[in-house]
Parts: sequence; structure tokens; C-alpha cells
Amino acid sequence: MNTWTVRWTRPLHSVYSAGDTLIDRVLCVFGAVLFSQIPEFIQQYLQRLGGHLDEARRQLGRFQEIATKAGLTIDELMVKSQGSPEPTVVQLGKLMRDTSSRVDALAAAEAGIRNASLFSRPLIFLRHLDLSIAHATWAIFKPAVPTTVEGLFYAGVGVLMMLALYHGGVKYPVRRAWRRRVERRALAGRPSPATTQRRPGGVDRPG
Repeated sequence: MNTWTVRWTRPLHSVYSAGDTLIDRVLCVFGAVLFSQIPEFIQQYLQRLGGHLDEARRQLGRFQEIATKAGLTIDELMVKSQGSPEPTVVQLGKLMRDTSSRVDALAAAEAGIRNASLFSRPLIFLRHLDLSIAHATWAIFKPAVPTTVEGLFYAGVGVLMMLALYHGGVKYPVRRAWRRRVERRALAGRPSPATTQRRPGGVDRPG
């Protein structure tokens, strides 16, 4: 490597190192802030899910009162409604069955998410995700500074994820491609053995 190349390579290397350090820091902050909001979003989602569950239970309770007054269980009332010749009564039976199924689904989702461990909660959350509730939660979501162990844990996971994506998915492939390019240029600049001739006295000279 000649003196001119060294003179210009060193400043460029310093600039690259400074930029690379800055990118690392920005990604660390971004990953920590982004992933630390996961527990907060799940918590706000649970609050809204609980509201939907309470409303569904109230509606199911009204159907239960109607069944009790008729001397039936709610399951018996559903069956009787489904067999009625009146379309309106059939629709009422379908509504009762849908309400009962929704109560079961929301209760299972709330219990599963709330009782999940620190590591499994995101997976359990996705398994029981209700898109309409998630959309409503996101519409009023307010980010918060993590103050719990769970929030700090996910902030650390975010830092590691962002660094892994950057170094493994961007930095390493780019550096590897650059090295291959430099190697190809170096090989292209070398004289071929077939183009050199032996001078008298044992000294090589270009052909």
C-alpha cells in the first residue's frame, strides 16, 4: 500500500469507526425503547380486554335471568330457542350461544395472558390476540418509561436484538462483500506469470 493510500485510508477509517459507534448507540436506544413498550401495551390490552369480558358477562347474566324465570338453565333455553319456528327466537338463541362462547374465549385469554411467565407472555398474548381489541388499544396507547423488572428485561432484549440484526444482517455482510472486492482488485492488479519473461542474468522482466 503506497503512502497516498495510507494517508487517505486512516481518516476514512476513523470516520467509519465513529459512525459505526454512533449507529450502535442509536440502535441500542431504539431497541430498548421499542421493546420496553411490549409489557406496557400488553397491560393496556388486558385492561381493555377485561372491559369487554365484563360487558359480555353482564349480557350473559341477563340471559341467565330470563332462563331462570322460565324455569330453565341457559343451555336449555338456547336449545329451545334454536328449535323455535320463530326466526326472531332462533336469532336470540344464536345470540345467547355467541355471547356464552365469547365469555369463555375472553376469560381464557385474560387468564392465560395474566398468568403467563415473563418469557412466555408475548407468545400467549399472540395466541389469544383479538385484533379488534388490539386495534382499539393501539388507538389510545400511551408509551411509558419502564420501571418494572419486566420492562427492563424487554429493554435489554431489544438492545441485543437490534445489535444482532445490525451486525449480523448489515455490518458483517457489507464488510465481507467489501473484503472480497478488495481481494479481487488486488488479484487483478498482480502481473500474470505468463506475462513475465526471464531476463539474462536471472532477472524477470515484463513481457
